[in-house]
Amino acid sequence: MKLSQDIVDQFNRNSLYTTVGIQLKKAEDGRAEAVLTPNPKVCWPFPDQPHGGILFTIMDTTMAWAIQSLLEQGLSCTTIDLNIQYLAPAREGPYTCRAETTHQTRHLAFVRADIRDARDHPIASGQATFRIIKMDLV
Repeated sequence: MKLSQDIVDQFNRNSLYTTVGIQLKKAEDGRAEAVLTPNPKVCWPFPDQPHGGILFTIMDTTMAWAIQSLLEQGLSCTTIDLNIQYLAPAREGPYTCRAETTHQTRHLAFVRADIRDARDHPIASGQATFRIIKMDLV
């Protein structure tokens, strides 16, 4: 299921995304892309560098949207485990996260993602497991 632009716009207005600086760009066919233009308030301890937890957050949410794009109405997902490797300092934004669902069963989904800076250099890579749950998110 491709998420319509109306749904994407609706979720981009949520308080987490607007506070942190995340914008979902697209989610379809088990893939998703989001961009982080970090709010200066989430850049700590170095100015203009988002905290690692913010990078984790964009990765987690982008992965979830990759899965959500495959699910039928009435289903959603929740993170069971996410491992992230920080490859380089996040010094030059905005940052783009791309996620891809690699395998899905009835109850689980597995996803990989990476985050790249404005120069297209990798700054983080990760993999996660999500549980598929009954819940109408979209």
